[in-house]
Amino acid sequence: MPEQLNLTVSLRGTREVRENYQIFRLTGLLDAFSEPAFRKVIGSCIDDGPNNLVLVLAQIDFIDSSGLGALVQLVKKAQTVGGSLQVVTNPRVTQTVKLVRLEKFLSLQPSVEVALENIEK
Repeated sequence: MPEQLNLTVSLRGTREVRENYQIFRLTGLLDAFSEPAFRKVIGSCIDDGPNNLVLVLAQIDFIDSSGLGALVQLVKKAQTVGGSLQVVTNPRVTQTVKLVRLEKFLSLQPSVEVALENIEK
């Protein structure tokens, strides 16, 4: 059963923990206002483990440079503890990520299924 994440009024989500990965489904805005709470909550979830994460941003309406910066920091944090972080995206988020040429670093995936296949390899 997914647990609700307490982020901000403009960013909501759920967390589902499985044996060797966590899935976060987020909706709303990932911007300068929501970024500190987002980074803190997801960061502590990396600490709690498991350290393979899938961030589902398919329902994100807007992401700015603060949100992108938080994603980069969280990827580095997951890699530091031997894990991975993949992002399931939508066209709007993909376009923003590609503008700053981070699509490979952020492991953009077309679906949760593809992201999970990458973890299980």
